[in-house]
Amino acid sequence: MGLTEMDFTRPKRVEVMGAPIDPMTMDETIECACRFIESGSFAHFIGVNADKYLQMKDDSFIDEIVRKCEVINADGASIVMAAHTLGIDVPERVTGIDLMIELCSKLEKENVGIYLLGAKQDIVEKTAACLFEQFPELSIVGIHNGYFEETDYSDIVKNIKDSGASVVFVGITSPKKERLIEYFRSRGLVGVFVGVGGSFDVISGEIARAPMWIQKAKLEWLFRMAKEPKRLFRRYIVGNTRFMALLAKEKLTNKRLAA
Repeated sequence: MGLTEMDFTRPKRVEVMGAPIDPMTMDETIECACRFIESGSFAHFIGVNADKYLQMKDDSFIDEIVRKCEVINADGASIVMAAHTLGIDVPERVTGIDLMIELCSKLEKENVGIYLLGAKQDIVEKTAACLFEQFPELSIVGIHNGYFEETDYSDIVKNIKDSGASVVFVGITSPKKERLIEYFRSRGLVGVFVGVGGSFDVISGEIARAPMWIQKAKLEWLFRMAKEPKRLFRRYIVGNTRFMALLAKEKLTNKRLAA
């Protein structure tokens, strides 16, 4: 099916504990991305998990950025679980890395330019090589590592614009990633910009991803923390505990309102 042959109406956006979420499946998200690509407009695709939710609570600017994004997926199992606990229909988790792979698969033969931005230089190069191995006809029109300063932003904008890319995967940590993509919006870039965090490390083979049974058990966070305990302890143990406390408070509030 070509990019212009789709009949797609996106589901209405919902709120989970005050965070906006587009309750879309992976297939619906892919179709939505294709719509933006064919329109030649700008679109920021973001995934919300427990960590991003807490960033929104603590930083009004991040909250503002998330709310203006064209597509907001439930990236974390915690968000899907919270939605179901509160009786809100969010069909499934759509992670950045899975969206990246599925979108590359969809666009492989569509001659749509892909740009990879993020990680160390050798990692982003390995990522491009691995994607070419999996999708031989994929059009990767540019790559750039994620080690640059704000003074380099205008050069990055020029590189992306000159490449002709229609999809840019941004493999940089939050909140720098979100601020950077919104900078691209302010500079008039067009295309679909997808925040994918540490996905380049996984695709390149630098870091292993959790086995599927762990993913299905919603324990991927535990697997990741076991791999990088010093970096991720505060995010997952402290952050998840805080998230669960806020969920419990939200559930109690809803019960009181319904009484």
